[in-house]
Amino acid sequence: MEVENPSWYKSRGYVHFDRPISVDRAVKIVTNPLKVARRAFFPFLHFELTTYRVKWNKESKTLVKNPKKRTVSYASHIDSHIYSYYSSLLSLAYENALKARGLSANVLAFRKLNESNIGFAKMAFESIKRRGECTAIGLDIEGFFDNLDHKILKSSWNSVLGGKNLPADHYAIFKSITSYAKVSRDAIYKEFGISKNNPRTQPAEICSGIEFRQKVRTLIERNDKGFGIPQGSPISATLSNLYLIEFDELMKNFVDSIGGDYFRYCDDILLITSTRHQDAALRFAERMIMESKLRIQQKKTEKREFKFQNHKDRGKILRSTKPLQYLGFLFDGEQIFLRSASLARFSDRLRRGAKLAIATMNKRNRHRKTLGLDVRPLFRKKLRERYTHFGRRNFLTYGYKAADLLESRAMVIPPFLMRARSRG
Repeated sequence: MEVENPSWYKSRGYVHFDRPISVDRAVKIVTNPLKVARRAFFPFLHFELTTYRVKWNKESKTLVKNPKKRTVSYASHIDSHIYSYYSSLLSLAYENALKARGLSANVLAFRKLNESNIGFAKMAFESIKRRGECTAIGLDIEGFFDNLDHKILKSSWNSVLGGKNLPADHYAIFKSITSYAKVSRDAIYKEFGISKNNPRTQPAEICSGIEFRQKVRTLIERNDKGFGIPQGSPISATLSNLYLIEFDELMKNFVDSIGGDYFRYCDDILLITSTRHQDAALRFAERMIMESKLRIQQKKTEKREFKFQNHKDRGKILRSTKPLQYLGFLFDGEQIFLRSASLARFSDRLRRGAKLAIATMNKRNRHRKTLGLDVRPLFRKKLRERYTHFGRRNFLTYGYKAADLLESRAMVIPPFLMRARSRG
C-alpha cells in the first residue's frame, strides 16, 4: 500500500532514541501490519511543562500568576509515525461511529471540523438564546488523560473498529500506549551530556543500541497502574475521544429526552436544559462520569440559570445569574465577552515582551558603543506582529475575529487598540 504525501507524516527535529526517517521509509513501516505488530516501541521521553494562569486581583490591583504543571511525553521518530498513521485510521472509524450514533454535532474537539472554538461557543450560546429561560451546566473532568481506564479504552477501541478483539497491530499499539515506558528527558540529557538548551546541536540519536541497554534501561519507568495514557503522543487525543463514545451516546440520549443540548470539548462538558430538569441532568452526568471511571473537578462545576428580566428601555431581556464561562468566552444571556483571565494573560505577555525587547536593545547598544558604532532604536516589527492588530495571528487578531463571528459589540479589547485598528 502506497500513500502519496500522507497527512500523518511529520518530520520532527527533536533528538530521540532513533533517527528521523524519510516519508518513503515511514510508509513502508506504518502500512505493514506485521511490522507494527512486532514493533518494540521505544520509551517516551517526558518532561514537566509549567504554564501560568494569570488573573487580575481587583483588591491589590496586580496580576497574580498561578502555576499549573503537567507532564508531556513524546515518542521516538518511527513510533510517532506509527501513532500518527493509526490515529488517522482510528479517526475515520470514529467519525463513522459518531455518524451512526448521531453524535457528530456533540463532540467538538480533536476532529477535522471546519470550525474553531469560536464557532463552537457560538453554537452553545445560540442554543441558550433559542431556548430563552434555561440552565447551562458546565463540568470539567479531572486529570483526563492520566485517568483513562485501560479496559474501557480497549472496549471502546474494539467497538469503533467493529470487532470483538483488536487486530494484532492495533493491540501492539494499545499495549504500547497503556503499559507505556517512559524516561525523564532531563535525566537522559544529563547521562549523555546533551545540552538542554540546544539539543539539536547533538548527534541525530541520543545513544547507540549498546549504550541504550547499558545505561537507559535502568532509568525506564513503566505504567502498570491499569489507567492513564501519555499526554503528547500523536494518538492520545484521538483515543481520549474514542474512550468516551459510550458516555457521549448515553449523555446525548438522556439530554435529548428532556429537550436539552449536550456538548463535549475534550474534558469540558456543557449541558443546556430546562431549569426544572437541571438537577436530573447533573445527577445523570455525575453518575455516567463515575461509571466511566473518571472524576469531575467539583470546583470548576458551573450552573447558570438564564431568565427573562424587564429592562426599562428594551423590555424583556435574557440574563444569567452569573455569566457562563465556555471555551474562553463569557455569556450573560445577551452579550459575549472575552474572559478577563485571557486579557490578563495577554497584558502579562505584552509587558514581558516589551521589557525583553528593551533589555535586548540596551545590551546590543552597549556593545555597539564599545565598537564606536551608533546606537540603534528599538526593533518594533516583532512587537507589532505579536502584540498589535498588525500581526496576522496573535491574541488581538483572535479577539477581532471572535467579535466578528460572535457578532459581539461588547467584546473587551483595550480601547486604544480598537482606535488603532480603525486607523489601520
